[in-house]
Amino acid sequence: MLAGFASVAALTLAGPASAAEKIVFLTSWYAQAEHGGFYQAKATGLYEKAGLDVEIRMGGPQVNGMQLLLAGEADAIMGFDFQVLQAAEKGLPAVTVAASFQYDLQGMMTHEDVKSLAGVKDKTILVAGSGMTSWWPWLKKKYALSDAQVKAYTFNLQPFFADKTVVQQAYPSSEPFQAQEKGVPVNFYLFAKDGYPPYGTTIVTTRKLIESKPDAMRKFVAASMEGWKSYMADPAPGNALIKKDNPKMTDGQIAFGIAKLKELKVLGGDANVPIGTMTEARWKTSYDYLVEAGLLKPETDWKKAFSLAFMPALTAKAE
Repeated sequence: MLAGFASVAALTLAGPASAAEKIVFLTSWYAQAEHGGFYQAKATGLYEKAGLDVEIRMGGPQVNGMQLLLAGEADAIMGFDFQVLQAAEKGLPAVTVAASFQYDLQGMMTHEDVKSLAGVKDKTILVAGSGMTSWWPWLKKKYALSDAQVKAYTFNLQPFFADKTVVQQAYPSSEPFQAQEKGVPVNFYLFAKDGYPPYGTTIVTTRKLIESKPDAMRKFVAASMEGWKSYMADPAPGNALIKKDNPKMTDGQIAFGIAKLKELKVLGGDANVPIGTMTEARWKTSYDYLVEAGLLKPETDWKKAFSLAFMPALTAKAE
């Protein structure tokens, strides 16, 4: 008994060899394939190997990620360029440090007769409220569309299924999957392929954190991007965690989502565009668009919305 007590006392005095750095990461929605790289990094021990203790928390319709980030309830969130630029306009210290996807995943779902985005000119277009202050001004100008074509999208697909003159906003793994399940043939057009500028599934943190814990954030970004590389090669470990967090997520929908990510080549990951890459030029394009659309004040210090100092090494390439 005395020997055992002495051993415990010695361990207590010595303390842990090295405490893992805690990172709370808040996603933008319920767990899904589009979040797979982060879940993969958690499931395969990439975060642990980097000396991090990462907790992934799901977002959802009632979760204000930016508010929780700025309140210190999360160390990083899954963000969106326009959101962070508008935070910079208000003087808020949110900073984007990496982009999982080279393209935002927003797009348009149409019936089979529409052969390109230009083909929606004579269609009724279903747009959610958030779309009116993000991508709609871009699409309207690019294809000379009219606000008179717009009707509210309530995230119910029945109006689309019932009327072949209707097109609607969509994410590649969501609405098209529902259409496939119903046996309705559709086309999907990613806005980014026609020049819509923002990145997708970004990592956003605070200026305070990158100044106080730059090494931890650099490790988090690098491990997350390695997670994406691993997920695209063998998603099984990440998928198990996705389904644990979101039991409603089916194997079929996850497989559909992964197939779309590969088909659309949103990750980058070739020799010229490593996973996680961002450029000042792309951020300037988003800033210019928002200013032109009247969604951002011209005097906004747009360079405060991002930092290029935390992008991962060039080795993190997608297969």
